Amino acid sequence: MATRRTTMRSRSGKKLYAVRDESGQFKDIQTYKRAHAADMRHKSKAEKEAAQGPIEKKVRKAAKDAVKSVKGAVAAVGRAAKRAVKTVSGPKPPRRTTATSAAKKTATKPAAKKAAKKPAAKKPAAKKTAKKPAKKVAKKAAKKS
Repeated sequence: MATRRTTMRSRSGKKLYAVRDESGQFKDIQTYKRAHAADMRHKSKAEKEAAQGPIEKKVRKAAKDAVKSVKGAVAAVGRAAKRAVKTVSGPKPPRRTTATSAAKKTATKPAAKKAAKKPAAKKPAAKKTAKKPAKKVAKKAAKKS
């Protein structure tokens, strides 16, 4: 038996089995007659295996192996089904972002584009300013003549 039992006698003289817990307190008390009868009704695993014939042992082993293989096959089918659902369902939707992270992303992208455009915009502006004084000089000369 899994639990160790202590024997004692009641006031009337009947033999008792007492089971104690870890702290030493009584957890269960039974009369010896009832506990012994219950013990005799149950056979241990070793007794059951010894009572079996060689054919019964083979049949039981085959049944256990079949159950194991079926459980493994069921698990494999379940994994394959999950994989198939993932591939059929298509790509996952994009992750949701919070308003602040979305604002940061939009704020940084145009700033980078503006910085790239500024040097290109300065070069034509310099050429225009160089042409303007020449035009003004030409206009003034035309007015005088």
